[in-house]
This record gives sequence, structure tokens and C-alpha cells, in this order.
Amino acid sequence: MTETRQHVREEILAYYAQGKEDARLREGGAPAGRLEFWRTQDVLRRLLPAAPARVLDSGGGSGVHAEWLARDGYEVELVDPVPLHVEQAARIPGVRARSGDARSLPADDSAYDVVLLLGPLYHLPERADRVRALGEAYRVVRPGGLVVAATINRFAGLHDVLREERYFDPAQRARTDAVGHHGRHGTEGGLFTTAYFAQPDEPPAEFTDAGLAVEGQYGLEGVAWLMGGVEDWLDDPERREAVLAASRRIESEPTLLGASGHLLTSGRRPL
Repeated sequence: MTETRQHVREEILAYYAQGKEDARLREGGAPAGRLEFWRTQDVLRRLLPAAPARVLDSGGGSGVHAEWLARDGYEVELVDPVPLHVEQAARIPGVRARSGDARSLPADDSAYDVVLLLGPLYHLPERADRVRALGEAYRVVRPGGLVVAATINRFAGLHDVLREERYFDPAQRARTDAVGHHGRHGTEGGLFTTAYFAQPDEPPAEFTDAGLAVEGQYGLEGVAWLMGGVEDWLDDPERREAVLAASRRIESEPTLLGASGHLLTSGRRPL
């Protein structure tokens, strides 16, 4: 078990202490958030080994994904650096939650069948920190075990602010264009917190540097999140299934990986 403690930036802790992340992904939240949630669930249910398997939800937030994983019969442990998230996740039946950082997990070697990083890589602007977090996933997953990490795509901000017509504001446009150039999102504008928006080819290279064998990549929202009418579509169960099916058809198309707001990369610790 690693003993090293890492520092999480205060602005990141403050942002998530507002408690907005839980509502963003759940039923009734913004269309893009709900689509991200359903598509994450869709992809993971195809990748995960059968329950019961031991799953570590590293940086798992308030337990939005840990909740359905526990309902599906998985043995779920969640680690997160935000006290509010740990408190919220600890109330979910079947989920063990504790404080911790993805770069120095409070877990034994080879203790899990699956390690999920569905948020930590968002907030690690330095490549060395992202590789370290993936290296910790390598350490605590068993040989042959699955690691899945989420990243925010490089031009997600551009797509989002253009869709919401905020790109026409000169200051917002300048900030958005800068992020598209270098990937580093700051706190200016108050819309988000410190983050890193990755090119689709970056996570596989970081997986490899951490010792993990890459197996696949999956664009979550496809182009559906950019379309007018998506909220009405998602509120209609029949149309929602059609949207999910359409997104699934193009999820690993190399030329469209960057169109999604979020990308999942999967890999394994070699035997």
C-alpha cells in the first residue's frame, strides 16, 4: 500500500464542494450530463467482468457510477479527495467510501479486478501526474485486470460554448481558443475549475507509459450532444435508446473520437 500523500488544488476541492457534480449526471440534469452518464454505463457494462468482481472507483465523486455498479452486484470501493463526495458515497448501499488521491491510492497491490478513473485525469494538468495515477491503477489491479479512464476531449469546450452561443463573447472566445491550443483549462470565467482537455491520442500513450496494455477507446456523446432537440430526445425512452444506439455505432470510429465531450480509454495490466 502506498504511503505518499498528494496535494489536490484548493480550487478543485472548492468547486466540487458545491455539490453540483452529483446533479449534473443524474436524471433531471443537463442533457449532455445525462448522455455522458448513460453512455458511460453502456460502455462499462460491455467491458466489465461478470459480477461479483472487486471494483475500485478511483476519484469516484459522489458515487453516481458506484451506485449502479453496486446494484449490478459488484463489490465496490470508492476513493475520492473531496470530503463531501466521500460522505455522499458512503450513504450508498453496497459501497465502501474513503478519502484518497488517485496518485497515491490507499489500497494493497493487486487487490482489485477493475480500477475505474472516471474523473481524476480531468484535473491533472501535468502529464507526469496522469501517468502516476495510471501507474497506481496498474499497482492495485490484479494481473490481467481491467483499467478504464475518462478524459475530457481537447475541443469539448469549443463545442460547448459554441453550441450555447457563448463563443460570440470576445473574452470567452479567447479563453476557449487558448484551451484548444494547449489543453489547460483555468478558473477564469467561473464555468469550471483547473482541468486538462486531452487529445484522443494522449491517453493511450500515458497508459503505455504506466505499463498498461491499451485495448480500446470509446467516444461517449458522439455528435448527439451538439444537436438541437437532444433534451426532448432523451426525455422520450424510445428516442433515447435510438440516440444511445447511434452513439454506440460510432463510439470507436477514429475520425470521430474527438467529437465527443468525453472519451473512455480501456486497458489491462499484463499477465
